[in-house]
Amino acid sequence: MDSSAAAAFFVLCLLTSSLSSSHANLHRTNPLFSSSQLENNTSPAITTTFQVTKPIKLPAKAIPCASLQVLKHDFGFTFTKPPVSVNYTPPSNCLSKGFSKIVLEWKSTVKGIQFDRIFGVWLSGVEIFRSCTAEPTASGIIWTVQKDITRYTSLLMKPQTLAVYLGNLVNSNYTGVYHVNLTFHFYHLDQESPPTVDNPADLIIPISRNLPLNDGLWFVVGSSTDIQSKKFTIPQNSYRAVLEVYVSFHSSDEFWYQNPPNEYIKEHNFTDTPGNGPFREVFVRLDGDEVGAVWPFTVVFTGGFSPLLWIPITAVGSFDLPSYDIEITPFLGKILDGKQHEFGFGVTNALNDWYIDANLHIWLDNASVGTTSGELIRNENSPTKISLVSEKKDSYITSARRLISSSGWVKSSHGNITTNSFQEFSFTNIMTLRGSSQVVNQTIDASSRVDTIVVPPSSSSYINTIERYQNFPFYLHDGYDNYTLLYISLGFNEKRSVGSSLSPRVSSMVLNNSQQGQLAVNANGNWVGSTQQVYLLDGSEGCYFWNNLEDLAVEGDNVNLDDLQDILGEESRPVGSRGACSSRSKSTYPTDSEYDGYDTDQLMLDTDYGLLDGANGVTEDDDINSGSYDFE
Repeated sequence: MDSSAAAAFFVLCLLTSSLSSSHANLHRTNPLFSSSQLENNTSPAITTTFQVTKPIKLPAKAIPCASLQVLKHDFGFTFTKPPVSVNYTPPSNCLSKGFSKIVLEWKSTVKGIQFDRIFGVWLSGVEIFRSCTAEPTASGIIWTVQKDITRYTSLLMKPQTLAVYLGNLVNSNYTGVYHVNLTFHFYHLDQESPPTVDNPADLIIPISRNLPLNDGLWFVVGSSTDIQSKKFTIPQNSYRAVLEVYVSFHSSDEFWYQNPPNEYIKEHNFTDTPGNGPFREVFVRLDGDEVGAVWPFTVVFTGGFSPLLWIPITAVGSFDLPSYDIEITPFLGKILDGKQHEFGFGVTNALNDWYIDANLHIWLDNASVGTTSGELIRNENSPTKISLVSEKKDSYITSARRLISSSGWVKSSHGNITTNSFQEFSFTNIMTLRGSSQVVNQTIDASSRVDTIVVPPSSSSYINTIERYQNFPFYLHDGYDNYTLLYISLGFNEKRSVGSSLSPRVSSMVLNNSQQGQLAVNANGNWVGSTQQVYLLDGSEGCYFWNNLEDLAVEGDNVNLDDLQDILGEESRPVGSRGACSSRSKSTYPTDSEYDGYDTDQLMLDTDYGLLDGANGVTEDDDINSGSYDFE
């Protein structure tokens, strides 16, 4: 990167923002922050950017069958235009043996000046991939994303209509055109694999908008009273159903976790500050009754806060936004009548805009004679309990809790199947605002468990269990009066297990994925910045560990590191250590929960973690990138 040119442009962005009103500073919606800060990078080299994640593991006896390029397209001025649609035909030479693994590969290049753009990929209305584009440099950026799409096998085995919506704007100011190659890679086994608890569904029903339209197929939820819905009908021989929900947030709610309470906005007479507080819940209704919820992960897009934070390492989840599963099997007794039913989606406290759609995964009882039958035994979903406490002036604690449970049975050729589903959520957001500065310390916990009790006609009963726990810590320290400081930390932590009383083997996975970035500009306009990430996944399929400590932004001209260290504090926050995956039981990267209980007023004045300029013995000559991948 051309340090002088990039530094000059970046400093202008930061200082201009710091002189704006406090609400504009709290929400990085100033065009100087939203548009590319990388246009002055005149290096001839193309930058490769990536999201840290475990490489997709292929089954031990998987055989490459086909690589099918399903789309090659240049996305220029596509905003408010129909999605790009093509016919998809599965590779005929693979169909006879079926698929053991299917991998989607998105590869794209772009150069010039451009915003980050949200996009989605659908197969006959079923969303299989949602992502955010990289923000380009003048010389160009390339990125590749691979996603395991094996769960959509039933769709991929038949001809479909593939649609991609990437709403891009190209004019004299924004010149970036996204050149995209989309490929599906197919693998099959040389022998049939035994069925598992989480085998792919036999049928997937899209719960999304229909083509033709001049937008993505997602629903757009624009307020807290806006409910978007879709009618559907399921086959009467269904015995299991799971709703997979895709969610992303934009415009006034892109930084919903920063939104101050309405009391604060009213007290300070702000007129255009996004409000409604920092709590958001996506709720799902079936024929008007709530059946599940999503408390979403805080995805930061590649232009969020500052694009310089996310090159070459993008924010967690930005290149492959997570989807969320809700068990619908207990409710099958209500919808097996062959009639139309309706899913509805809304967002508690929402401002514009939320993009939401879903896929209804259905397992069919092909051996049954006639139809299956069932009954909903219990559906308990008390309203979300939300609390707002202000212990100090301009300091707020928002907390929320919710428990959702349901139970129902279905009778099929497999026997009598009783399914008990549980979802439990908790949320805490501690927010302090002082002029142009803001501290946010937030934690979301989400637990789910599905127990399926099967009583076969002529054998002993057994239980299948799927458990998942997710923890999303988020920390933000934003803004100072005489200089600009941005510190952001986010984590995606997860434990998942799938098991059956029929087998002693349990499929399990534990993920600790933590990331932090920081930028600082002193009164002289000098700046430094860095981004770090520690990723550790361990489970029954093996282990993967990735650790990075790298200054991604060069220091500004004539920077005075002593002055900046005074701003940031003498101590630096540790970011993990290198080591072989097999020798580690957990990440050494501290979670933000360790900072619960800190005096947020003091945090505004004395930051105890910041730039890692040798505080832990790390120098520019050290080998500070580490990765290992091994399987048991």
